[in-house]
Amino acid sequence: MADSKALTTREADFSAWYNDLIQRAQLADYSPVRGCMVIRPNGYAIWEQMQRALDDMFKATGHQNAYFPLFIPQSFLAREAEHVEGFAPETAVVTHGGGKELEEPLVVRPTSETIIYAMFAKWIQSWRDLPVLMNQWCNVVRWEMRTRLFLRTTEFLWQEGHTAHATEPEAQAETLEILGIYRRFMEEWMAMPVLTGLKTESEKFAGALKTYSCEALMQDNKALQAGTSHHLGQNFAKAFEVQFQTKEGGLDYVWSTSWGVSTRMIGGLIMTHGDDRGMVCPPRLAQWQVVVIPIWRSDEEQAVTCEAARTLVAELSAAGIRATADTRDGIKPGAKYFEWEARGAPLRLELGPRDLAAGTAMMARRTGGKEPIPMDGIAARLRDELDAMQQALLDAAIARREANSLRGPKSKEEFIAFLEGDGGFVYAGFCGDPLVEAEIKAATKATIRCIPDEEFRSAEQPTTCIWTGRPATVEAVWAKAY
Repeated sequence: MADSKALTTREADFSAWYNDLIQRAQLADYSPVRGCMVIRPNGYAIWEQMQRALDDMFKATGHQNAYFPLFIPQSFLAREAEHVEGFAPETAVVTHGGGKELEEPLVVRPTSETIIYAMFAKWIQSWRDLPVLMNQWCNVVRWEMRTRLFLRTTEFLWQEGHTAHATEPEAQAETLEILGIYRRFMEEWMAMPVLTGLKTESEKFAGALKTYSCEALMQDNKALQAGTSHHLGQNFAKAFEVQFQTKEGGLDYVWSTSWGVSTRMIGGLIMTHGDDRGMVCPPRLAQWQVVVIPIWRSDEEQAVTCEAARTLVAELSAAGIRATADTRDGIKPGAKYFEWEARGAPLRLELGPRDLAAGTAMMARRTGGKEPIPMDGIAARLRDELDAMQQALLDAAIARREANSLRGPKSKEEFIAFLEGDGGFVYAGFCGDPLVEAEIKAATKATIRCIPDEEFRSAEQPTTCIWTGRPATVEAVWAKAY
Protein backbone atom coordinates (compact mmCIF):
# COMPACT_ATOMS: atom_id res chain seq x y z
CA MET A 1 0.00 0.00 0.00
CA ALA A 2 1.21 3.53 -0.75
CA ASP A 3 2.89 5.59 1.96
CA SER A 4 0.33 7.82 3.75
CA LYS A 5 2.87 10.61 4.49
CA ALA A 6 2.12 13.84 2.62
CA LEU A 7 4.22 14.61 -0.42
CA THR A 8 6.63 17.50 -0.38
CA THR A 9 4.90 20.16 -2.49
CA ARG A 10 6.24 21.15 -5.89
CA GLU A 11 6.53 24.76 -4.79
CA ALA A 12 8.50 23.88 -1.65
CA ASP A 13 11.06 21.59 -3.32
CA PHE A 14 10.42 20.25 -6.82
CA SER A 15 13.24 17.71 -6.63
CA ALA A 16 12.05 16.30 -3.29
CA TRP A 17 8.46 16.23 -4.61
CA TYR A 18 9.63 14.21 -7.62
CA ASN A 19 11.41 11.65 -5.45
CA ASP A 20 8.51 11.46 -2.98
CA LEU A 21 6.00 10.90 -5.79
CA ILE A 22 7.98 8.01 -7.24
CA GLN A 23 8.01 6.33 -3.84
CA ARG A 24 4.35 7.11 -3.11
CA ALA A 25 3.17 5.82 -6.49
CA GLN A 26 5.46 2.78 -6.16
CA LEU A 27 7.00 3.43 -9.59
CA ALA A 28 10.64 2.64 -8.75
CA ASP A 29 13.07 2.22 -5.89
CA TYR A 30 16.78 2.56 -5.28
CA SER A 31 18.89 -0.52 -5.98
CA PRO A 32 21.68 -1.84 -3.73
CA VAL A 33 23.93 -1.05 -6.72
CA ARG A 34 24.76 2.65 -6.63
CA GLY A 35 23.18 4.63 -9.45
CA CYS A 36 20.83 1.82 -10.54
CA MET A 37 17.10 1.56 -9.97
CA VAL A 38 14.49 -1.15 -9.58
CA ILE A 39 11.43 -0.41 -11.71
CA ARG A 40 8.43 -1.62 -9.73
CA PRO A 41 5.33 -3.12 -11.37
CA ASN A 42 3.42 0.20 -11.32
CA GLY A 43 6.27 1.90 -13.19
CA TYR A 44 6.97 -1.00 -15.51
CA ALA A 45 3.30 -1.14 -16.54
CA ILE A 46 3.63 2.41 -17.89
CA TRP A 47 6.82 1.41 -19.74
CA GLU A 48 4.96 -1.55 -21.27
CA GLN A 49 2.22 0.77 -22.57
CA MET A 50 4.93 3.02 -24.04
CA GLN A 51 6.66 0.04 -25.65
CA ARG A 52 3.46 -1.27 -27.23
CA ALA A 53 2.52 2.06 -28.77
CA LEU A 54 5.99 2.84 -30.10
CA ASP A 55 6.63 -0.70 -31.30
CA ASP A 56 3.43 -0.58 -33.36
CA MET A 57 4.48 2.77 -34.84
CA PHE A 58 7.95 1.50 -35.75
CA LYS A 59 6.59 -1.66 -37.37
CA ALA A 60 3.97 0.32 -39.30
CA THR A 61 6.88 2.13 -41.00
CA GLY A 62 8.73 -1.07 -41.93
CA HIS A 63 11.12 -1.49 -39.00
CA GLN A 64 11.85 -4.90 -37.49
CA ASN A 65 13.06 -5.84 -34.03
CA ALA A 66 16.36 -7.63 -33.45
CA TYR A 67 18.72 -8.17 -30.54
CA PHE A 68 22.46 -7.53 -30.31
CA PRO A 69 24.89 -8.51 -27.53
CA LEU A 70 25.33 -6.64 -24.26
CA PHE A 71 29.13 -6.90 -24.54
CA ILE A 72 31.14 -5.02 -27.17
CA PRO A 73 34.88 -5.55 -27.85
CA GLN A 74 36.69 -2.48 -26.56
CA SER A 75 38.52 -2.11 -29.86
CA PHE A 76 35.17 -1.53 -31.63
CA LEU A 77 34.61 1.76 -29.84
CA ALA A 78 38.08 2.97 -30.80
CA ARG A 79 37.32 2.61 -34.52
CA GLU A 80 35.12 5.72 -34.57
CA ALA A 81 37.29 8.36 -32.88
CA GLU A 82 34.58 10.95 -32.15
CA HIS A 83 32.28 8.22 -30.80
CA VAL A 84 34.84 6.77 -28.38
CA GLU A 85 35.82 10.23 -27.18
CA GLY A 86 32.17 10.97 -26.43
CA PHE A 87 31.50 7.77 -24.52
CA ALA A 88 34.85 6.82 -22.93
CA PRO A 89 34.13 8.48 -19.55
CA GLU A 90 30.77 6.68 -19.29
CA THR A 91 31.76 3.12 -20.16
CA ALA A 92 31.81 0.12 -17.83
CA VAL A 93 34.51 -2.37 -18.86
CA VAL A 94 34.70 -6.11 -18.14
CA THR A 95 38.31 -7.32 -17.79
CA HIS A 96 37.77 -10.78 -16.25
CA GLY A 97 35.41 -13.65 -17.08
CA GLY A 98 35.31 -17.25 -15.94
CA GLY A 99 38.06 -16.55 -13.41
CA LYS A 100 40.52 -15.43 -16.08
CA GLU A 101 41.69 -12.14 -17.50
CA LEU A 102 40.14 -11.55 -20.92
CA GLU A 103 42.41 -11.24 -23.94
CA GLU A 104 40.44 -8.13 -24.91
CA PRO A 105 38.34 -6.12 -22.44
CA LEU A 106 34.61 -5.96 -23.18
CA VAL A 107 32.57 -2.78 -22.88
CA VAL A 108 29.05 -3.07 -21.46
CA ARG A 109 27.05 -1.32 -24.17
CA PRO A 110 26.46 2.40 -23.66
CA THR A 111 24.81 2.30 -27.13
CA SER A 112 25.11 -0.26 -29.92
CA GLU A 113 26.24 1.50 -33.09
CA THR A 114 29.65 -0.17 -33.18
CA ILE A 115 28.57 -3.80 -32.80
CA ILE A 116 25.59 -3.32 -35.10
CA TYR A 117 27.71 -1.89 -37.90
CA ALA A 118 30.15 -4.75 -37.50
CA MET A 119 27.21 -7.04 -38.27
CA PHE A 120 25.85 -4.82 -41.05
CA ALA A 121 29.25 -5.24 -42.76
CA LYS A 122 28.55 -8.99 -42.95
CA TRP A 123 24.95 -8.69 -44.11
CA ILE A 124 25.00 -5.82 -46.61
CA GLN A 125 26.61 -6.54 -49.98
CA SER A 126 24.40 -4.90 -52.59
CA TRP A 127 21.92 -2.05 -53.04
CA ARG A 128 19.32 -4.83 -53.07
CA ASP A 129 20.03 -5.43 -49.36
CA LEU A 130 19.04 -1.84 -48.53
CA PRO A 131 17.46 -0.26 -46.66
CA VAL A 132 18.04 -2.14 -43.41
CA LEU A 133 15.54 -0.93 -40.79
CA MET A 134 16.17 -2.41 -37.33
CA ASN A 135 15.24 -1.64 -33.76
CA GLN A 136 16.05 -3.29 -30.46
CA TRP A 137 14.54 -3.02 -26.99
CA CYS A 138 17.26 -3.47 -24.40
CA ASN A 139 19.21 -2.08 -21.46
CA VAL A 140 22.34 0.07 -21.65
CA VAL A 141 24.93 1.15 -19.09
CA ARG A 142 26.47 4.62 -18.77
CA TRP A 143 28.55 5.28 -15.68
CA GLU A 144 26.79 8.36 -14.35
CA MET A 145 28.21 10.33 -11.44
CA ARG A 146 24.97 12.07 -10.41
CA THR A 147 21.86 9.93 -10.79
CA ARG A 148 18.10 10.49 -10.43
CA LEU A 149 15.40 7.84 -10.73
CA PHE A 150 14.22 7.52 -14.35
CA LEU A 151 16.00 10.72 -15.47
CA ARG A 152 19.61 9.60 -15.25
CA THR A 153 20.66 6.16 -13.99
CA THR A 154 23.72 4.01 -14.56
CA GLU A 155 21.58 1.33 -16.21
CA PHE A 156 18.36 2.14 -18.05
CA LEU A 157 15.93 0.61 -20.52
CA TRP A 158 15.41 2.00 -23.98
CA GLN A 159 14.86 1.28 -27.64
CA GLU A 160 17.57 2.02 -30.15
CA GLY A 161 16.84 2.05 -33.86
CA HIS A 162 19.61 1.55 -36.42
CA THR A 163 19.15 1.85 -40.16
CA ALA A 164 21.30 1.73 -43.28
CA HIS A 165 20.46 3.38 -46.61
CA ALA A 166 21.84 3.70 -50.12
CA THR A 167 21.74 7.50 -50.28
CA GLU A 168 22.11 10.53 -48.03
CA PRO A 169 18.56 11.86 -48.77
CA GLU A 170 17.08 8.49 -47.71
CA ALA A 171 18.99 8.60 -44.41
CA GLN A 172 17.88 12.21 -43.83
CA ALA A 173 14.25 11.28 -44.55
CA GLU A 174 14.49 8.39 -42.08
CA THR A 175 15.95 10.65 -39.38
CA LEU A 176 13.08 13.11 -39.73
CA GLU A 177 10.42 10.40 -40.00
CA ILE A 178 11.49 8.98 -36.64
CA LEU A 179 11.59 12.45 -35.10
CA GLY A 180 7.98 12.83 -36.23
CA ILE A 181 7.03 9.47 -34.73
CA TYR A 182 8.56 10.47 -31.41
CA ARG A 183 6.74 13.79 -31.41
CA ARG A 184 3.44 12.12 -32.25
CA PHE A 185 3.90 9.58 -29.46
CA MET A 186 4.87 12.20 -26.89
CA GLU A 187 1.95 14.44 -27.73
CA GLU A 188 -0.77 11.87 -28.46
CA TRP A 189 0.10 9.27 -25.81
CA MET A 190 2.09 11.15 -23.16
CA ALA A 191 0.13 14.44 -23.56
CA MET A 192 3.58 16.05 -23.34
CA PRO A 193 4.16 18.76 -25.96
CA VAL A 194 7.65 18.96 -27.44
CA LEU A 195 9.72 21.27 -29.57
CA THR A 196 11.59 19.50 -32.34
CA GLY A 197 14.72 20.77 -33.98
CA LEU A 198 18.41 20.43 -34.76
CA LYS A 199 21.08 20.17 -32.07
CA THR A 200 24.16 22.38 -32.33
CA GLU A 201 27.55 20.83 -33.11
CA SER A 202 28.53 20.88 -29.43
CA GLU A 203 25.28 19.20 -28.35
CA LYS A 204 24.97 16.54 -31.06
CA PHE A 205 25.55 12.80 -30.59
CA ALA A 206 29.19 11.69 -30.67
CA GLY A 207 29.93 10.50 -34.21
CA ALA A 208 26.79 11.90 -35.84
CA LEU A 209 26.50 14.22 -38.82
CA LYS A 210 23.31 15.78 -37.39
CA THR A 211 21.24 15.22 -34.26
CA TYR A 212 17.57 16.19 -33.94
CA SER A 213 15.78 16.17 -30.61
CA CYS A 214 12.42 16.43 -28.87
CA GLU A 215 12.55 19.01 -26.07
CA ALA A 216 9.84 19.23 -23.40
CA LEU A 217 9.40 21.80 -20.63
CA MET A 218 8.78 20.43 -17.16
CA GLN A 219 6.69 22.12 -14.44
CA ASP A 220 9.84 23.56 -12.83
CA ASN A 221 10.64 25.21 -16.18
CA LYS A 222 13.66 23.04 -16.90
CA ALA A 223 13.94 21.36 -20.28
CA LEU A 224 13.99 17.60 -20.74
CA GLN A 225 15.56 16.05 -23.83
CA ALA A 226 12.95 13.36 -24.32
CA GLY A 227 14.25 11.67 -27.48
CA THR A 228 16.86 11.99 -30.21
CA SER A 229 17.21 10.99 -33.85
CA HIS A 230 20.68 10.99 -35.43
CA HIS A 231 21.78 11.22 -39.05
CA LEU A 232 25.13 9.41 -38.82
CA GLY A 233 26.24 10.06 -42.38
CA GLN A 234 28.87 7.51 -43.46
CA ASN A 235 31.05 7.81 -40.35
CA PHE A 236 30.28 4.42 -38.83
CA ALA A 237 30.04 2.75 -42.24
CA LYS A 238 33.62 3.83 -43.01
CA ALA A 239 34.85 2.78 -39.58
CA PHE A 240 33.38 -0.72 -40.01
CA GLU A 241 33.71 -1.10 -43.79
CA VAL A 242 29.96 -1.31 -44.43
CA GLN A 243 30.09 -1.11 -48.22
CA PHE A 244 27.66 -2.12 -50.94
CA GLN A 245 27.59 -2.43 -54.69
CA THR A 246 25.52 0.38 -56.16
CA LYS A 247 22.94 0.02 -58.94
CA GLU A 248 25.54 1.46 -61.30
CA GLY A 249 28.06 -1.21 -60.35
CA GLY A 250 30.30 0.96 -58.18
CA LEU A 251 31.15 0.60 -54.49
CA ASP A 252 29.90 2.97 -51.79
CA TYR A 253 29.48 3.18 -48.02
CA VAL A 254 25.97 3.05 -46.56
CA TRP A 255 24.35 6.13 -45.05
CA SER A 256 23.05 5.35 -41.59
CA THR A 257 20.87 6.60 -38.75
CA SER A 258 20.28 5.79 -35.10
CA TRP A 259 17.56 6.96 -32.73
CA GLY A 260 16.28 6.25 -29.25
CA VAL A 261 13.99 6.99 -26.33
CA SER A 262 14.24 5.53 -22.85
CA THR A 263 12.62 5.10 -19.44
CA ARG A 264 13.54 8.78 -18.99
CA MET A 265 10.13 9.39 -20.59
CA ILE A 266 8.49 8.15 -17.36
CA GLY A 267 10.33 10.93 -15.53
CA GLY A 268 9.01 13.35 -18.15
CA LEU A 269 5.48 12.05 -17.62
CA ILE A 270 5.74 12.63 -13.86
CA MET A 271 7.15 16.15 -14.16
CA THR A 272 4.70 17.21 -16.89
CA HIS A 273 1.45 16.14 -15.20
CA GLY A 274 2.05 15.22 -11.54
CA ASP A 275 0.48 17.28 -8.74
CA ASP A 276 0.84 17.55 -4.99
CA ARG A 277 -1.33 14.45 -4.50
CA GLY A 278 0.86 12.25 -6.71
CA MET A 279 1.00 10.89 -10.24
CA VAL A 280 -1.43 12.02 -12.94
CA CYS A 281 -1.22 9.47 -15.74
CA PRO A 282 -2.63 10.26 -19.19
CA PRO A 283 -5.35 7.70 -19.94
CA ARG A 284 -3.61 6.25 -23.01
CA LEU A 285 -0.64 5.16 -20.88
CA ALA A 286 -2.36 4.25 -17.61
CA GLN A 287 -2.10 0.64 -16.50
CA TRP A 288 -5.69 0.92 -15.24
CA GLN A 289 -7.78 3.63 -16.87
CA VAL A 290 -10.72 2.98 -14.54
CA VAL A 291 -10.58 1.66 -10.97
CA VAL A 292 -13.85 0.41 -9.49
CA ILE A 293 -14.04 0.57 -5.70
CA PRO A 294 -16.93 -1.29 -4.07
CA ILE A 295 -18.14 0.15 -0.76
CA TRP A 296 -19.79 -1.92 1.99
CA ARG A 297 -20.62 -1.98 5.68
CA SER A 298 -21.75 -5.56 6.13
CA ASP A 299 -20.73 -8.97 4.83
CA GLU A 300 -23.93 -9.06 2.77
CA GLU A 301 -23.20 -5.67 1.19
CA GLN A 302 -19.60 -6.75 0.56
CA ALA A 303 -20.72 -9.78 -1.45
CA VAL A 304 -23.18 -7.73 -3.52
CA THR A 305 -20.99 -4.68 -4.26
CA CYS A 306 -17.87 -6.74 -4.99
CA GLU A 307 -19.78 -8.92 -7.42
CA ALA A 308 -21.25 -5.82 -9.08
CA ALA A 309 -17.73 -4.31 -9.33
CA ARG A 310 -16.36 -7.44 -11.00
CA THR A 311 -19.28 -7.50 -13.44
CA LEU A 312 -18.69 -3.84 -14.29
CA VAL A 313 -14.95 -4.46 -14.85
CA ALA A 314 -15.80 -7.28 -17.26
CA GLU A 315 -18.16 -4.98 -19.18
CA LEU A 316 -15.59 -2.20 -19.42
CA SER A 317 -12.81 -4.61 -20.40
CA ALA A 318 -15.00 -5.99 -23.19
CA ALA A 319 -15.37 -2.41 -24.43
CA GLY A 320 -11.58 -1.98 -24.59
CA ILE A 321 -11.18 0.00 -21.37
CA ARG A 322 -8.40 -1.13 -19.01
CA ALA A 323 -10.28 -1.55 -15.73
CA THR A 324 -9.74 -3.23 -12.38
CA ALA A 325 -11.74 -3.65 -9.16
CA ASP A 326 -10.12 -2.95 -5.78
CA THR A 327 -11.92 -5.50 -3.61
CA ARG A 328 -9.28 -5.71 -0.88
CA ASP A 329 -10.73 -6.33 2.57
CA GLY A 330 -9.57 -4.52 5.70
CA ILE A 331 -8.75 -1.25 3.90
CA LYS A 332 -11.14 1.68 4.17
CA PRO A 333 -12.47 3.25 0.96
CA GLY A 334 -10.71 6.54 1.78
CA ALA A 335 -7.35 4.80 1.96
CA LYS A 336 -8.02 3.19 -1.42
CA TYR A 337 -8.92 6.57 -2.94
CA PHE A 338 -5.68 8.01 -1.57
CA GLU A 339 -3.61 5.19 -3.05
CA TRP A 340 -5.19 5.26 -6.50
CA GLU A 341 -4.88 9.05 -6.64
CA ALA A 342 -1.16 8.73 -5.84
CA ARG A 343 -0.81 6.19 -8.64
CA GLY A 344 -2.55 8.52 -11.08
CA ALA A 345 -5.49 6.33 -12.15
CA PRO A 346 -7.51 8.59 -14.50
CA LEU A 347 -11.02 7.62 -13.34
CA ARG A 348 -12.37 6.09 -10.13
CA LEU A 349 -15.85 4.60 -9.82
CA GLU A 350 -17.30 4.23 -6.33
CA LEU A 351 -19.98 1.58 -6.10
CA GLY A 352 -22.06 1.30 -2.93
CA PRO A 353 -25.48 -0.18 -2.14
CA ARG A 354 -27.24 3.16 -2.76
CA ASP A 355 -25.49 3.54 -6.11
CA LEU A 356 -26.59 0.06 -7.15
CA ALA A 357 -30.16 0.76 -6.10
CA ALA A 358 -30.16 3.96 -8.16
CA GLY A 359 -28.50 2.32 -11.17
CA THR A 360 -25.56 4.71 -10.96
CA ALA A 361 -21.87 4.85 -10.01
CA MET A 362 -20.03 7.80 -8.48
CA MET A 363 -17.31 8.88 -10.95
CA ALA A 364 -14.25 10.78 -9.67
CA ARG A 365 -11.76 12.27 -12.12
CA ARG A 366 -8.08 12.31 -11.16
CA THR A 367 -7.86 15.82 -12.57
CA GLY A 368 -10.78 17.00 -10.41
CA GLY A 369 -14.55 16.70 -10.32
CA LYS A 370 -16.95 14.07 -9.02
CA GLU A 371 -20.48 13.17 -10.12
CA PRO A 372 -22.92 10.24 -10.32
CA ILE A 373 -23.28 8.69 -13.77
CA PRO A 374 -25.84 6.11 -15.00
CA MET A 375 -24.75 2.51 -15.36
CA ASP A 376 -26.70 2.32 -18.59
CA GLY A 377 -24.23 3.10 -21.43
CA ILE A 378 -21.42 3.57 -18.92
CA ALA A 379 -18.62 2.26 -21.18
CA ALA A 380 -19.30 4.88 -23.87
CA ARG A 381 -19.51 7.65 -21.25
CA LEU A 382 -16.20 6.62 -19.69
CA ARG A 383 -14.53 6.43 -23.10
CA ASP A 384 -15.59 10.03 -23.76
CA GLU A 385 -14.31 11.06 -20.33
CA LEU A 386 -10.93 9.41 -20.95
CA ASP A 387 -10.57 11.04 -24.36
CA ALA A 388 -11.48 14.44 -22.93
CA MET A 389 -8.98 14.05 -20.09
CA GLN A 390 -6.20 13.03 -22.50
CA GLN A 391 -6.79 16.16 -24.59
CA ALA A 392 -7.15 18.42 -21.55
CA LEU A 393 -3.79 17.28 -20.17
CA LEU A 394 -2.09 18.09 -23.49
CA ASP A 395 -3.84 21.47 -23.75
CA ALA A 396 -2.82 22.38 -20.19
CA ALA A 397 0.81 21.37 -20.83
CA ILE A 398 0.96 23.42 -24.05
CA ALA A 399 -0.53 26.46 -22.28
CA ARG A 400 1.97 26.13 -19.42
CA ARG A 401 4.90 25.84 -21.87
CA GLU A 402 3.83 28.91 -23.83
CA ALA A 403 3.25 30.90 -20.62
CA ASN A 404 6.83 30.12 -19.63
CA SER A 405 8.47 30.89 -22.97
CA LEU A 406 10.13 34.18 -23.85
CA ARG A 407 10.37 35.11 -27.51
CA GLY A 408 12.68 37.84 -28.70
CA PRO A 409 14.18 39.25 -25.51
CA LYS A 410 14.99 42.91 -26.04
CA SER A 411 18.44 42.73 -24.46
CA LYS A 412 21.16 40.48 -23.09
CA GLU A 413 20.10 41.61 -19.60
CA GLU A 414 16.50 40.48 -20.17
CA PHE A 415 17.78 37.15 -21.54
CA ILE A 416 19.90 36.55 -18.41
CA ALA A 417 17.18 37.74 -16.01
CA PHE A 418 14.64 35.32 -17.50
CA LEU A 419 16.98 32.35 -17.18
CA GLU A 420 18.03 33.30 -13.66
CA GLY A 421 14.43 33.83 -12.61
CA ASP A 422 11.69 31.23 -12.99
CA GLY A 423 13.19 30.09 -16.30
CA GLY A 424 11.64 28.37 -19.28
CA PHE A 425 12.31 28.41 -23.03
CA VAL A 426 14.01 31.50 -24.49
CA TYR A 427 13.89 32.02 -28.26
CA ALA A 428 16.62 34.40 -29.38
CA GLY A 429 19.10 35.13 -32.15
CA PHE A 430 22.43 33.29 -32.17
CA CYS A 431 25.53 34.03 -34.23
CA GLY A 432 26.44 30.32 -34.51
CA ASP A 433 29.85 30.64 -32.80
CA PRO A 434 30.52 27.62 -30.52
CA LEU A 435 32.73 29.79 -28.29
CA VAL A 436 29.77 32.11 -27.69
CA GLU A 437 27.57 29.08 -27.01
CA ALA A 438 30.06 27.87 -24.38
CA GLU A 439 30.27 31.37 -22.85
CA ILE A 440 26.48 31.56 -22.47
CA LYS A 441 26.42 28.11 -20.85
CA ALA A 442 29.14 29.10 -18.37
CA ALA A 443 27.39 32.34 -17.48
CA THR A 444 23.78 31.12 -17.25
CA LYS A 445 23.97 27.29 -16.96
CA ALA A 446 21.55 27.25 -19.92
CA THR A 447 22.20 25.33 -23.12
CA ILE A 448 20.80 25.54 -26.61
CA ARG A 449 18.11 22.90 -26.58
CA CYS A 450 17.66 23.02 -30.36
CA ILE A 451 17.49 25.16 -33.47
CA PRO A 452 13.71 24.87 -33.75
CA ASP A 453 11.92 23.42 -36.74
CA GLU A 454 10.04 25.94 -38.86
CA GLU A 455 6.64 25.55 -37.20
CA PHE A 456 8.10 26.47 -33.79
CA ARG A 457 10.05 29.51 -34.95
CA SER A 458 9.03 33.02 -34.00
CA ALA A 459 6.94 34.90 -36.55
CA GLU A 460 9.54 37.66 -36.56
CA GLN A 461 12.97 36.09 -36.90
CA PRO A 462 15.79 37.73 -34.90
CA THR A 463 18.50 39.51 -36.87
CA THR A 464 21.13 39.91 -34.15
CA CYS A 465 22.78 37.56 -31.66
CA ILE A 466 21.37 38.10 -28.17
CA TRP A 467 24.83 37.73 -26.60
CA THR A 468 27.23 39.47 -28.99
CA GLY A 469 25.07 41.80 -31.08
CA ARG A 470 26.62 40.26 -34.20
CA PRO A 471 24.35 39.20 -37.09
CA ALA A 472 22.25 36.15 -36.14
CA THR A 473 22.56 33.07 -38.31
CA VAL A 474 19.67 31.21 -36.60
CA GLU A 475 17.05 31.49 -33.90
CA ALA A 476 17.92 29.17 -31.00
CA VAL A 477 15.99 27.94 -27.96
CA TRP A 478 17.83 28.11 -24.62
CA ALA A 479 16.88 26.61 -21.26
CA LYS A 480 18.36 25.07 -18.18
CA ALA A 481 17.95 21.34 -18.53
CA TYR A 482 17.97 17.95 -16.84
